[in-house]
Amino acid sequence: MSTTPEVPRAIRRAVPRTVVLFEGRSDSLAFIALARRRSLGIEALELVDLDGITNLRKTLAALRAESDAPRILGLYDAAEGDYVAKILVDIGVIADGAAPSDAGFYGCERDLEDEVIAAAGPELVLDTLAARGELARFQVFQGQPAQRERTIDEQLHRFAGTAAGRKARFSADVIDALPLERMPRPLDDLLDAALRLG
Repeated sequence: MSTTPEVPRAIRRAVPRTVVLFEGRSDSLAFIALARRRSLGIEALELVDLDGITNLRKTLAALRAESDAPRILGLYDAAEGDYVAKILVDIGVIADGAAPSDAGFYGCERDLEDEVIAAAGPELVLDTLAARGELARFQVFQGQPAQRERTIDEQLHRFAGTAAGRKARFSADVIDALPLERMPRPLDDLLDAALRLG
């Protein structure tokens, strides 16, 4: 009986393993929604929710210590930019002074919710809330004294974070309704980088 020789792992894995890091579940759901909208398969990617940016150092170090270390990419909020850059430098992912985007880490202006609200505009976001049966709740929220002086964009951003389930789906719902040419740039760039070979 003939046996098939084992194919060396390096040959089996023609495409480098890629891990994509997200601060939380809401960001990874939006990434999945964008891939679906662009009809791009991301089954080969490993999506990791950090459950907070403070877990970045530990996760990066563990991934880079693996014998078959993957390509590692990520998405982060602007307020965490200096922190992310410092960790990437400390661990040896980028040189001091380099931008995190040089290593495939893309920053949102404020956070992903802010990016999708800006890309969509209030009317489209309100449509997504209506589709989820949350428009009446948002209108009640707008009437609260603390919200009355805020712009509608600021109200929508605050409303997105007032319930865990809502925050998890908010950006993905907007991505599902947003024209492809208006997708948030950091998310688009991250998807392109994740699917780029080599």
